[in-house]
Amino acid sequence: MAQKRVLSLNAMDKLIREMSGLRVSDKAKEALAEVLEEQAKVISKKAAVFAEHAGRRTITEKDIQLALK
Repeated sequence: MAQKRVLSLNAMDKLIREMSGLRVSDKAKEALAEVLEEQAKVISKKAAVFAEHAGRRTITEKDIQLALK
């Protein structure tokens, strides 16, 4: 069964168009959404570890920044 996408294809289209000024294929939008969602999952998991280590149940901006390092 196909996984439900979190990021919209319209958002991917806007991101790519703003950076390139070119038209964007549906496959390119889907590919970017897939890559960004996978990266977001990795970052979120790392950020959760930092929040839990600090004894919090809320992920903060600082946790996200630490996860990116």
